[in-house]
Amino acid sequence: MNLLDRHLFTSVLFTCAAAVGLFAFVVALPNVVRELLGPWLAGQFSFETFARLVGLLIPFAISFALPMGILTGVLLTLGRLSADSEITAMRAAGISIGRIALPVFVLGLSGAAAALYVNFQSMPWARVQYHREFAAAVRANPLRIIVPKTFIREFSRRVLYVGEKDGAVLRDIWLWELDDQSRVKRLIRAESGRIDFDESTNSLVPTLVQVKIEERDSEDPEDFRKSPKAASIEKAEEVRISLDNYFGRDLDKMKPDWLTYNQLRAEQARVAALPPPPPETARESARQQMKLALILQDKFNLSLAVFSFALIGVPLGIKVSRRETSANLGLALALVLGYYLLTVMIKWLDRHPEYRPDLLLWLPNLLFIGVGLWLFTRIDRK
Repeated sequence: MNLLDRHLFTSVLFTCAAAVGLFAFVVALPNVVRELLGPWLAGQFSFETFARLVGLLIPFAISFALPMGILTGVLLTLGRLSADSEITAMRAAGISIGRIALPVFVLGLSGAAAALYVNFQSMPWARVQYHREFAAAVRANPLRIIVPKTFIREFSRRVLYVGEKDGAVLRDIWLWELDDQSRVKRLIRAESGRIDFDESTNSLVPTLVQVKIEERDSEDPEDFRKSPKAASIEKAEEVRISLDNYFGRDLDKMKPDWLTYNQLRAEQARVAALPPPPPETARESARQQMKLALILQDKFNLSLAVFSFALIGVPLGIKVSRRETSANLGLALALVLGYYLLTVMIKWLDRHPEYRPDLLLWLPNLLFIGVGLWLFTRIDRK
């Protein structure tokens, strides 16, 4: 690799690395805020546990950030070089566009190889490990979930508010039970009580004292023309608060997205070896097989997208010739959104396996590669 190649390679590499880091932060941030920040600030997690869980989100974020980061880095770097007339000087010296772009292609292929590893190995392992460690952190001290003077909404169809907490002893307890449309169907209020953890069912079991219960109409809880049924009792022990949102993710039946390549292939073989289904369920069986095929092909295509975006980014970066970061970033986002929109539209065909959406998933990449090659020929002729 000569001096010019090293200059181009390092320029694109550092810009792409910064862009990947930025997009990974943007992808991971909602998960950190939604799932981790609140429990950590409430003292449910130590900082070490919080930091490790954030680290386990990084492979998931990188799997989406790599294609976007590569495209943005290529557009920013080559746009700046073109605006500074460095590309013009290279071409005046007899260097072709293809030769100028060679370091970018090397970086794109390296990024695609890295994306294959992330999508098929690192990201699935990290997702499973994240949920295991999250559940273990909560299980280590489940009563930390209860934070005084805070509406706790993470429970399944439950909202809990506690005025005071002293160890396992609670005071001023409010518990709302919701229906499947998140409407309040039952309100339980208690002056005091204590709360225990039932490890066999992964549930919090409150024992409530001086209890008032209001029950609304089960069919239409928001029909306030009907007076709620009210009752007062000295002690209530039958109430349970499920922690399924924390422990309910059955890792023995993982989401197909969390399977590694070998696990996906094994699952495909298992489903294919099942006895032929009856006619009334044949369509659903075909859909399940297509779902696995879509996941497999999607991971391959997301990896190839790293190279596709690098390919189309070279002629676009040279043609646009802009130093402005905002303009190049906007162009990159528009292309990425177009790519993902096409991919999502094809995935909607999973209910129609006869259309072979697993093969149609290759169309966005083929389109980007075709447009990139066409732009190359146009620029090379100028």
